[in-house]
Amino acid sequence: MIVAQRKDLQKIEAMVDGFSKVLILGCGTCVAVCMAGGEKEVEILAQELRMKAKLAGKNVVFDEKTLTRQCDKEYLDEIAGKAGDYDAILSMACGVGVQFLAERYGDKVVLPAVDTRFLGANEGAGEWSERCIACNDCVLDRTGGICPMTICAKSQLNGPCGGTHHGKCEVDSNKDCAWTLIYNKLKKLDRLDYIRTIFAPKNNYNKTHPSRYKHVAFEEQQAQEGGK
Repeated sequence: MIVAQRKDLQKIEAMVDGFSKVLILGCGTCVAVCMAGGEKEVEILAQELRMKAKLAGKNVVFDEKTLTRQCDKEYLDEIAGKAGDYDAILSMACGVGVQFLAERYGDKVVLPAVDTRFLGANEGAGEWSERCIACNDCVLDRTGGICPMTICAKSQLNGPCGGTHHGKCEVDSNKDCAWTLIYNKLKKLDRLDYIRTIFAPKNNYNKTHPSRYKHVAFEEQQAQEGGK
């Protein structure tokens, strides 16, 4: 899931300053799970901004709405009839949701209320950890299900580095060395021979942004329709 964190209230206040009617738009998926931008967080932010505006003697309307998700264009149509009523939309979704909103409602100011942190996993109540950097070349089959690109502070594909000390990372002595974890896991699985795998350097010259992907089934369908 995408892990996000709400921006400081002062930063959000500065973004909405000058607008008289703002729609605070939540997202019901990832940011709701990590308690950054779901329906409850929208309600809390709206109350905070109303209170701040009242104390400052400003007459500002902050309305609330939460969509199923903002990273699918179909759900953005839910506000098509009311988007024009607002000076700005304050999105509590990840960066993808903010950009989709800005694209869908091109004549509207769209503002980000959260910071997108990483692709993560839930480690416990209110705690998430980064597990994937979306490198587009997964090697987990060779590393015992432990990602060196993410878990290693240096993203070492062929480790460990010379700084590991008693199984700890030289960058952070409280952090386990990723390659020690990989070694122990492969040994446990009786696949220790995989530790000898030499990975070629990532060819970042071939990686372009923004990336785009279409499922082959839809490509085939389009090709068939085009041939009719």
